[in-house]
Amino acid sequence: MPPCHLVPVPAPSRSEPVPDPSTPQRPQLPESFVWGVSTAAYQVEGAVTEGGRGPSVWDTFTARPGTVRDGHTGAVACDQYHRYPQDVALMKDLGLDAYRFSIAWPRVQPSGKGPANAAGLDFYDRLVDELLAAGIAPTPTLFHWDLPQALEDEGGWLERATAERFAEYAGLVADRLGDRVSRWITLNEPFVHMVFGYALGVHAPGRALMLDALPAAHHQLLGHGLAVAALRERGAAEVLIANNCTPVRVVGDSAADRAAAAAYDALHNGLFNDPLFRGRYPDLSAYGVGPDLGGAVLDGDLEIIAAPLDGLGVNYYNPTWIQAPSDDPALPFAEARVEGYERTAFDWPVVPDGLTELLTGLKERYGAALPPVYITENGCSQPDELVDGRIADTARVGYLDGHIRAVADAVAHGVDVRGYFTWSLLDNFEWAEGFHQRFGLVHVDFETQVRTPKDSYAWYRDLIAAHRDAGPAAGTGSGAGGG
Repeated sequence: MPPCHLVPVPAPSRSEPVPDPSTPQRPQLPESFVWGVSTAAYQVEGAVTEGGRGPSVWDTFTARPGTVRDGHTGAVACDQYHRYPQDVALMKDLGLDAYRFSIAWPRVQPSGKGPANAAGLDFYDRLVDELLAAGIAPTPTLFHWDLPQALEDEGGWLERATAERFAEYAGLVADRLGDRVSRWITLNEPFVHMVFGYALGVHAPGRALMLDALPAAHHQLLGHGLAVAALRERGAAEVLIANNCTPVRVVGDSAADRAAAAAYDALHNGLFNDPLFRGRYPDLSAYGVGPDLGGAVLDGDLEIIAAPLDGLGVNYYNPTWIQAPSDDPALPFAEARVEGYERTAFDWPVVPDGLTELLTGLKERYGAALPPVYITENGCSQPDELVDGRIADTARVGYLDGHIRAVADAVAHGVDVRGYFTWSLLDNFEWAEGFHQRFGLVHVDFETQVRTPKDSYAWYRDLIAAHRDAGPAAGTGSGAGGG
């Protein structure tokens, strides 16, 4: 994306009525477009002490009083460890092409190092085989924030050695699953893990280091690059990373406001994309940091990080509005709240055109260096109510419809977008919010584990079916490509 959009905040766009997906107004996307859903291990699996799994930073974090709303934990979550056949059946009924899940590092290596735990890999063997039998491509993410606690005890992602351990772990997983998995994702949202986990301490591992957390950015990216090499050595056909990205919108028109927006863009977007596609870190001088991130970057690191990728996973939820900070700020920017938008239950603004802005901006920023894009997360929390066995989540249907249309707009503008994975298949453990935020297409009663598909589930199923029934007419623009 460009450094940031140095224009006044635009007027909020209003949601339009949701059309039937089978009508001619259906979003025009490539025929080979991949339709999927996403989840993450700690949020859905449960069984945290079964099958030889070791403790993760999230097990430790949730055990501390006051860290998670109402003391909730992922110890059981959605119990997918035991109920995966039922969940795969739901995915098959949706007509999905792919399921993006994450592999729990402490289930594979309880201490984060050494030989693989066979029982842990056996679970993912079973899951992968169940998916393939249903005609669904397994799309594993190797790290979705659940670092083995033993590695955190040695410094976690603040230590370079963790990057090396991550590559070893990636190799162990690929050795077992690589004959059946073709598309891999290394990391999920390293920006969020660094900021919430190491800088602010509101997520595991609960460190509050502010700018001293920056080595965790570099070591995650180095781990990514080393894992890419390990996966390639084992014949991986496609390797991606999933980055949380946001279009930055400046509030105000002063030079200070524009500088604040540029500084935020460098931290949120540039820090985790520029090394991949430009081979260097962005200008972080606004934070008093040089290009070596305080000595964390060693010779040869950036070449490892910039290894060619087969795709970029983009997780999008909303734009970020930025203005100049007040006097004597701790950071060179301040976030602003802009009124006039519909909001999710998480109080996030609903801005579908921000996704088009983001995708076209990525193409403008990185040009030919940008690989094909997959939307690896997009969804919304809503205050769902189960009434007479039904969840009429009309607002979620509108949200998904608007954002999928935004993807189609980006494709029409020449962005090579090859797939869309909504967050999430199931209501699940939503990190520091516990079970209070529901993002799923399927309602989960966390007391009984009963699954109830919502209206959005039926809508997404019908949209996928309509896309397939349309055949070649669904492909438009230069975004068409192999899934």
